[in-house]
Parts: sequence; C-alpha cells; structure tokens
Amino acid sequence: MKKFPCVIAIFLILLLAGGFTFSVYEDAEDKSFSLDDLYDYQKEYKTEELSVCSVNTAKTYMDYRMTTVVSSRQYQFMHNYCTVDRRTGFLYDEEGFIAVALGSFYGEIGDRYYFTLETGIVLPLVKAEEKADEDTNSSGCYHVEDGSVIEFVIDSDYARNYFSTYSNGLVLDGNYNNYSLFRGSIVKVEKVLEEKRDDIVTYQISKDLPKQTDIFHYASGY
Repeated sequence: MKKFPCVIAIFLILLLAGGFTFSVYEDAEDKSFSLDDLYDYQKEYKTEELSVCSVNTAKTYMDYRMTTVVSSRQYQFMHNYCTVDRRTGFLYDEEGFIAVALGSFYGEIGDRYYFTLETGIVLPLVKAEEKADEDTNSSGCYHVEDGSVIEFVIDSDYARNYFSTYSNGLVLDGNYNNYSLFRGSIVKVEKVLEEKRDDIVTYQISKDLPKQTDIFHYASGY
C-alpha cells in the first residue's frame, strides 16, 4: 500500500512528459472572446477569396467531445490550440477564430476563414473538424442531411445555458441560424493568409437584426 502514491506520481510525470492533453483548455476568467465583437469586427489578415459553395442558411453544431480519436489531427488541434468559452460554449483559437467543422471543399484542419453573411456579419472561423466525405455532397461542400456548410464545434453543456433549447433538447433547435447574429446566407468566403493587412477594415453592424421567423429541425453532429 505504501508504494501506491509513488506509482501514481510516476504515472502523472510520464503523462506530462509525453505532452498528453486531458481536455480542451477552459478558462472561466478569460474575457478575450465575446460574440458582441462580431458586430464591429476588424479583419486583421490578408485573404484569398474562395468560391461560395452553397448559400444554404443552416448552421448546425457538434459537441467537440464527439471527436475521440486522440491521434487524429482534429482531436490534437482542439485539445492543444482551442479554448472553451464557458459562457457560450464556443471553442476558439488564440486569435479568436471560432472552431467549426467544414467539408473537404474548404482546406485542412487549422485553416482560418472569414465567412461573410448576407447581414454583413463577418464570422472568423477556424477549421477544427472535417465533415466526413460520405456525409457531404460530391464536392465536399455541405452536409447532405441538413444542407449545412458551417457546423459549429461547441461544448453543448455551456451552450444550453446560454442559448435557448427546444423540446428536443437541442441548442437553438439544432440550428444556429435561429440566433439573429448568425442568421442568413453565406455571401463571401475568404481564406485567411498569414500576413496581416496594412489597412484595417471596420464593420459596424446593428445589433437589431431582423428576427428569425422560420424554425428548422436539424440534428447536431454528423
């Protein structure tokens, strides 16, 4: 029995030395992420404009804990480079880009994008997960079952406390398009490059966006 604490200590040392990550980093005191910043968002990086592969308004979600293969790029990215916002449940990287799952049409894990909605809102997104090709259309653009291009990667426990849920228990009925800030079609997609802009473009969007009237019924994840 006396040897048991020593065994535990050695085990923990080996885990730490190997760089093992227990969970996505969470900081309840972190104030660097705020959805309100999207109303006056500044694009800091130079970009390359890409094709808009679909204008479907659906924006679904998956819980990051659905990704369980530790050796996968997406697991490693989420657990080593993303923070959980304990207020909204969103995951975001060190530059404040919101974690999403995108199809193979849009790049690799870790690639960043600016998705502009028809309301003028610019969403800074980082590809943290990839929709499976067998679940998307032939070009790897959108999820066949619900038509979504954007699938937010979240902690659903925190998200349920912040956003409304429906009788089916899903956050925003499974579709973030039901939240006014994220409402509307995608009208522009830009891949973020490493070099920062010389000039900064400021967007000032009214918080009084039109309310969403249609209720969608999409399942989370894929």
